[in-house]
Amino acid sequence: MLKISIKSYSELTKEELYDILRIRSEVFVVEQRIAYQDIDYKDQKAIHIMGYVNDALVAYTRVFKPNDYFEQASIGRVLVIKKYRRFDYGKEIMKVSIDAVEQYFNETKIKISAQLYLKRFYTNLGFEAYGDVYMEDEIPHTAMLKEE
Repeated sequence: MLKISIKSYSELTKEELYDILRIRSEVFVVEQRIAYQDIDYKDQKAIHIMGYVNDALVAYTRVFKPNDYFEQASIGRVLVIKKYRRFDYGKEIMKVSIDAVEQYFNETKIKISAQLYLKRFYTNLGFEAYGDVYMEDEIPHTAMLKEE
C-alpha cells in the first residue's frame, strides 16, 4: 500500500526535497539516459505528491494550478521507481494527483506532456491525446488533456 503525502514547496523538509530530486534524477536522467535540467525553478509553485512504501519515497508527481506551467492545471514529473512499477503505484499516485488538482485548485481540466510510450497508461486515466507528437529532451511526447 502506498502512503501518500501532499505538500507545498515551503512545507517540504530538506530531506524530502533531497529525496524528490534524487528519485527524479534516478528515473529521468540515469534510467532514461537523458541529460537535462530537471531543476527548473518550477518546484516552488508546485504541490508535491509523494508516495512512500516503508518510509522510502518510491512514487512522485508535482501538480500546478492553471498558468503556472500550462494554461490549464497540470501534472508532471510522474514517476515510480523501477522495482515498484508492477504494483500499480503509478495509477494510484496519478489518481491522487487528479483529485489534488480538483481539491487544491478547483479545476477538472488537466493538461500533461506525456512520454509517448505511456499514452495508453494516461488514456486509461481519462486523458486524451491531441496535436502532433513532439520531441522533448530527446524523447517522443504527446500533449494530453483530461476534461471532466
